[in-house]
Amino acid sequence: MIWAKEETLTRQEIEEIQFTRLKDTLKRIYDKVAAYREKMDAVGVGCEDIKSLDDITKLPFTVKQDLRDNYPYGLFTVPKKELVRIHASSGTTGKPTVVGYTKNDMDMWTECVSRIACMGGATADDVAQISFGYGMFTGALGLHYGLENIGASVVPASCGNTQKQIMYMQDFGATLLVATPSYALHIAEVARDMGVDPSKDLNVKIGLFGGEGMTEPMREEMYRLWGSDMKATQNYGMSELIGPGVSGECLELCGMHINEDHFIPEIIDPDTGEVLPPGEKGELVVTCITKEALPLIRYRTGDITRLFYEPCKCGRTTVRMENISGRSDDMLVIRGVNVFPSQIEEVLLNVKEIGAHYEILVERKNYLDTMEIKVELADETLLDSYAKLGELEKKIKFSLKTVLGLDAMIKLVAPRSLKRFEGKARRVTDLR
Repeated sequence: MIWAKEETLTRQEIEEIQFTRLKDTLKRIYDKVAAYREKMDAVGVGCEDIKSLDDITKLPFTVKQDLRDNYPYGLFTVPKKELVRIHASSGTTGKPTVVGYTKNDMDMWTECVSRIACMGGATADDVAQISFGYGMFTGALGLHYGLENIGASVVPASCGNTQKQIMYMQDFGATLLVATPSYALHIAEVARDMGVDPSKDLNVKIGLFGGEGMTEPMREEMYRLWGSDMKATQNYGMSELIGPGVSGECLELCGMHINEDHFIPEIIDPDTGEVLPPGEKGELVVTCITKEALPLIRYRTGDITRLFYEPCKCGRTTVRMENISGRSDDMLVIRGVNVFPSQIEEVLLNVKEIGAHYEILVERKNYLDTMEIKVELADETLLDSYAKLGELEKKIKFSLKTVLGLDAMIKLVAPRSLKRFEGKARRVTDLR
C-alpha cells in the first residue's frame, strides 16, 4: 500500500516542491538563527543566491559539532514555548545533540513514519510490538505515533525483559515487531530456548527494523529464525534530521525510499565535500525543508551510501538510498587498510557454522595494529574437535582476507557466550 500521493509524483513535481520549500526554509533560518547567518555570510552566500535547486551546493555544510556548539537551543528557529517535544542523543563524548519539535513538526514526523510503515507492509489490522527503548531516543516514539496513525494497535513493550516480550507476543497476538535487527535476532534465540518456535508459535510476520544497519546476510538470518514468510524491512533516520521516517524499504527490497518532499538528499565525497553524481557511493548529506523547530541545511550524516533515481516496481517515484555500507567516522584504518564493520559482518553471516553475534577488538602491539574477531559457534559440538575448529578458523580468515585485504585473528567461542544488546549493538572496541 502507498500511503501518500507525494510518493508517486514526477521528478519535476518533486523538485518544484523541494525548491519552494528550500527557499522558505533558508529565509527562516537566516532571519532567526545567528549561527546559520554567520556560516552563510562567511562563505558569501545569501538567500537570493539560491536561484535553483542546484544552487544548494553553494550553501555550507552543517555538522554534529554545530549542534553541540549551540547547545541546547541555539539552532532552533522557534521560541522554547512553541516546542511540544524535546529529544536528545547522548553520543559518546561531550554535550548531547538536542532536537525539538513543534506541533506541526510532530504531524509531519507522524506522516513520514506512516509512509515507511506502509512501505514495509504494515496495515490497520496489525498489532505492533515496539521493542525499542522509550525515552530520549527518537526511535520508539517515532514508530509509535506513525503506526497508531495508520490504525495499528501498538504494544509499547520497550526493550529488555526478553522473556516477557515473548509472552506479550503470544498473549497479545503481535503481528509486527519494531526493534534493532540484533535485538530481533536475540528475541528469536531466547524464544527457542523457551521452547517457542518464532516461525510457528508466534504471529509476527512483519519486522520494521532500524537503529542500526541490516546487511543482506543478517536479513537471511532473520528469515531463518522468524520464518521465510516474514516481511523484514529496514528504515533510516537520525534524531538530528527527525528520527525514524527519513527513508524506508518497500517490499521490493531495492533500497530505502526517501521522503523527498521533506528531505533533500545529496551524496558527497567525504574527504573533499564534492557532490557526486547519482549512483556513486559517498557520504549522505540531508537538508530538512519542512521542519519548523530545527531545520538543518546540508547536514553531514556520516553514513556511506548511494542514490538511485529510477522509479521502483512498487509504484513509488521517490529516490532510493542503498542500505548503509558504513560510516565515514567509524571506518577503521588497520595497517593502512580502510575497514567497515559491515564488511566483516557480511563475511561472518555467510558462514553457516557460526551465529549472528560477534565482537571486533582492535589493538596496537609492538607499534602494529591487530584485529581480533570473536565469533560464536552455531553448534557447541564443534568445540569437541580441534581439527574442525582449526579448519573453520582458516575458512573465516581466508574469506575475510579476500574481502578486506588483511589478516585478522579469529577466536571461536561457545554459543551464547558473547554479550547481547537490547538496543543498538556495540560490536567494535578500539583500544589503540
